[in-house]
Amino acid sequence: MSVRILLAAGGTGGHVYPAIAIADALKVARPDLSILFAGTRAHMEWTAVPKAGYAITSIWISGLIRRMTIQNLLFPLKLMVGLAQSLGILMRYRPDLVVSCGGYVAGPIGWMAAKRGVPVVVQEQNSYPGVTNRMLGKHAERVYVAYAEAAAYFPARHVRLTGNPVRATLAVADRSEALRRFGFDPDRKTLLVMGGSGGALRINDAMLASVEALHEQIGLNILWQCGPRYHAPVAAALDLDAYPRLRLLPFIDSMAEAYAVADLVLCRSGAGTITELTVTGKPMILVPSPHVAGDHQTRNAIAMADAGAAVLVADGDLTSHLLPTVSGLLADPTTLTAMSAASAALAKPDAAAVIAADILSLIDA
Repeated sequence: MSVRILLAAGGTGGHVYPAIAIADALKVARPDLSILFAGTRAHMEWTAVPKAGYAITSIWISGLIRRMTIQNLLFPLKLMVGLAQSLGILMRYRPDLVVSCGGYVAGPIGWMAAKRGVPVVVQEQNSYPGVTNRMLGKHAERVYVAYAEAAAYFPARHVRLTGNPVRATLAVADRSEALRRFGFDPDRKTLLVMGGSGGALRINDAMLASVEALHEQIGLNILWQCGPRYHAPVAAALDLDAYPRLRLLPFIDSMAEAYAVADLVLCRSGAGTITELTVTGKPMILVPSPHVAGDHQTRNAIAMADAGAAVLVADGDLTSHLLPTVSGLLADPTTLTAMSAASAALAKPDAAAVIAADILSLIDA
């Protein structure tokens, strides 16, 4: 009978894509593996996981919101239902091991697995771990961390410093073909703008204030992922016909092609995004979100800036700093080249394979 592995990850690309990368590496190492994901129907994993070729089952769960809302009143009920659903999944699928990559869904799955004696491993993307992984780390056989700072929150004997796993397909797109696919002018520089899988209001507002100058005065190709919930209002605020070299998208499905065309990337500083940018060797302008636990995005951005791979712009300064920062960097190819080299030097492209090999060693032990 084949080995069965259950991966729990949800909410954002920062949790979901590392889980997919681990699944891909596991399948490369042992093609006969059975892999199942657990997620929620309301978030991106419900579409991203099937697109990656894996089955997914759902749990009804969400997190607590910091202000008092009706959704918070439902949390105890959701938690009880989520635990019951998790038990059902574990009894039906009978996994040999559970992988938690964080997000609300990983809590009930991982906790119930530990109570039933199923081995659990945790993959933590950030320097300051999320609540779910901090809880599960107490019961985990292994905790794979991307930053040494995260080790302090877990039992030392179980921690492995591996870096963040990324999809092997990220660096395989051809630049010329990707430029053609997006309809971009190959003789112009390309700015890639991302606010994470859900978009970022501050980045969108700053881009709206600067897009004409970026497009007309600097003459850039612009690939702008604004997020599904922001796409309609951002599109309505622009005369898209006036910007023939602008591609405004709610979500970018082929990140390999997006990175291939990018000469400079403007984005948040989530750990998953930074990992992908280092693996693809991209210079970055990082705008840490001020609304994350432990201010870990600022820590991430400082580390990249100190290494010479990024320029850090505070969230509140972005509107006034965006245009001069982008124009200054793109006018200085020597600095861009140095930033790209510094970015690539920080990459750990084999993280997924290292994690997969260790997971298999636990199962075979």
